[in-house]
Amino acid sequence: MSNAVIQLIVLAAIAIFLILRLKNVLGTRDGFEKSDQLEAAPAARSTRRGFEVIEGGQDRDITDHVAEGTDAAVALAAMKRAEPSFGVTDFLQGARGAYEMILMAFERSDIAPVRPFLAPEVYAAFDEVVQARARQGLTMQAEFIGVRELTLAGAEYDAKSREAEISVRFLGELISAARDSAGQIVEGDPKSARKQRDTWTFARKMGAKDPNWQLVATSA
Repeated sequence: MSNAVIQLIVLAAIAIFLILRLKNVLGTRDGFEKSDQLEAAPAARSTRRGFEVIEGGQDRDITDHVAEGTDAAVALAAMKRAEPSFGVTDFLQGARGAYEMILMAFERSDIAPVRPFLAPEVYAAFDEVVQARARQGLTMQAEFIGVRELTLAGAEYDAKSREAEISVRFLGELISAARDSAGQIVEGDPKSARKQRDTWTFARKMGAKDPNWQLVATSA
């Protein structure tokens, strides 16, 4: 065996030894480890009663959407105390998806799939319009372009019943047209998008097993 080969074997053995030593000293990183910034953030401290939250100033999950100290902010904070997993930002993301889903179901006159997300009164109002279209022999064409604006318009919470209501203002953009039985356009424009403003109110009992919010009121 040549000297060069022997040297390579010796170097490889040294490298393996060093790697094993480093692994024993440093350990391995499994799962999620908090960064220094997260460690510095306000945390919960252990008490005999369990965990007590240390006040850390504004809740940005709330104040990013409504002004601090307003009735809406107070209501949202109460919702979060009643259900710690609730997040305002997460709710608004869900509301954006619900708006598209429900609006398009209504525009296309096919609201049965979204019935679980509608309060009985809202479903009845939507269904009345759908039935009127059917009696007139209208065929609907609709395409959703997107939500251009979304703002939290208000929030209310009843601590006794745990009922929560959140109103969201949407500015949506869509293409919508209605054709009669002869195929003639009688409403809308299938080639031109239009903007639509809506304020929808969603309701839910905080802490309930069913995580879904229901649409309980609509207004322009």
